[in-house]
Amino acid sequence: MKEYIEILRPGNAIMAVIAVILIAIISKTFNINFLLGIITVFLATGGGNAINDVYDYKIDLINKPNRPIPSGKIKLKTAKIYAILLFLIAIILGLIISINLKTFLPLIIVIFNSILMYYYAHTLKSTILIGNLTVAYLTGSCFIFGGTITNNSQIIYLSLILGLFAFLMTLAREIIKDMEDKDGDKKEGVITLPIAHGLRISAILSAIFIIIDLILSPTLYIFNIFNVYYLIPLTIALIIFIISAIKILKNQNKNTSAKVSKLLKIGMFIAFISFAIGSI
Repeated sequence: MKEYIEILRPGNAIMAVIAVILIAIISKTFNINFLLGIITVFLATGGGNAINDVYDYKIDLINKPNRPIPSGKIKLKTAKIYAILLFLIAIILGLIISINLKTFLPLIIVIFNSILMYYYAHTLKSTILIGNLTVAYLTGSCFIFGGTITNNSQIIYLSLILGLFAFLMTLAREIIKDMEDKDGDKKEGVITLPIAHGLRISAILSAIFIIIDLILSPTLYIFNIFNVYYLIPLTIALIIFIISAIKILKNQNKNTSAKVSKLLKIGMFIAFISFAIGSI
């Protein structure tokens, strides 16, 4: 049973769930629809991670041999059925939310994202930058999904802004993860940005996306979207982002890329906390 939880990559799934929880906190809306929304995002994200492992099987034999499929803990066919089942349950929950709210926006997002996650794993991941953009969109869309659950136009607008911040930082992190996985991807014939245009260009591009987020983040306070308390944890996140950008520009080897990827994940988590604190 442990392997079926592991293949969901619960850490990543929880990060997606946090986006929905943050919208609930910001909008001060706590109801059954948000509870269903949290479960929906967790299952859909878990399904996306599982189907990604299915199509990454050969690459993971090189890059991450301890994952459930390459290690033999879960059969390839079983993992695929499991992923599809998770998507279907998420879509059913999305339908229930939409019926409760009398709007089909949540359902549309769940269906679209589920199909996109499958298509990403099957095809888009091996495309230059498009795969990275897809993952960045999926991360940002968790905020938008949360916004649609409120059925409040102002909160939906705010969720679009927060989704943009998540999109940019995730895009930077996805490029860096491709840098980390370059050797395995190259052996399997997967053409990513680092393989096609080199590690240096990839590092510069990821740093640019980090810097754009750095510049834009304080505007959420300047334009009175969040209060002054938003700036306290945000400052910590910004320091982490600056360190990450400097590190990846200085060195693009596998170990540095792995460390920077983890740093960005920590920074994003702290930034998410700042969103919640800034709305109090």
